[in-house]
Amino acid sequence: MTHVIDKNICISCGTCEAVCPNAAPSFGGDAYVIDPEKCNDCKTCVENCPVNAISKKE
Repeated sequence: MTHVIDKNICISCGTCEAVCPNAAPSFGGDAYVIDPEKCNDCKTCVENCPVNAISKKE
């Protein structure tokens, strides 16, 4: 199961991209997005997001 970033909450700070060991997050224009092929559910981005914009994909 991968994680997703809520573009309505994301402030485009880049923290998720900086801390991800798999380079799954990247800037997608208005906000960051997570590549589901690269995400291994490590939760590092979730734990470091300052605005809690990242959650598990349902």
